[in-house]
Amino acid sequence: MNELARWEARFSAPDFVFGTEPNEFLRSQAHLLPRSGKVLAVADGEGRNGVWLAQQGLDVLSIDFSQAAQAKVRALAKQRNVSLRIECVDVIAWDYPENAFDVVAAIFIQFANPAERQRIFAGIRRTLKPGGLLLMQGYRPEQLNYKTGGPSAVENLYTEAMLAQEFADFADLTIRVHDSPHHEGAGHDGMAALIDLVGRKRDVAQANRD
Repeated sequence: MNELARWEARFSAPDFVFGTEPNEFLRSQAHLLPRSGKVLAVADGEGRNGVWLAQQGLDVLSIDFSQAAQAKVRALAKQRNVSLRIECVDVIAWDYPENAFDVVAAIFIQFANPAERQRIFAGIRRTLKPGGLLLMQGYRPEQLNYKTGGPSAVENLYTEAMLAQEFADFADLTIRVHDSPHHEGAGHDGMAALIDLVGRKRDVAQANRD
């Protein structure tokens, strides 16, 4: 079974695999969100994060390659009485538009191997507007000991050093490493080895000052 078929089968279950509430880290950063603007939710799955971002009054584009998941996005958006744009794309190969989004949310996108991750991260850097906000959460290699969600391939997981290097050119970069209880549907349930990243793409004037 290829990766798309695996996720289509998983998201075809009647329940929301990761629940319908937004990721707790994402919700905790609500104070950083602009009052208006465009947001890209990368690999948004069943839409719990994209729909919540739309509830904050933002213009959200939710992208994923699973049509089964996106049927749930539409259902959840209708239930919450919000609208958002939805595109079925391969987030690894997608042509991320340049300087297009005020915020990018990349929550648990660790299906990607290192080469694929490089392409996604390059797309994120490209598509954020200068001064744009990146919010990212993922699992660390220690997550393999907990077995409460995430990939089994250690190379897909994040370390603090790796993220610090990848986004060294960002301003206001904060990376937090922690082990915390994590309850997001059946897919993520229990103690987890987490890593959170908050940063902003530097604008030209800022880069020149630095």
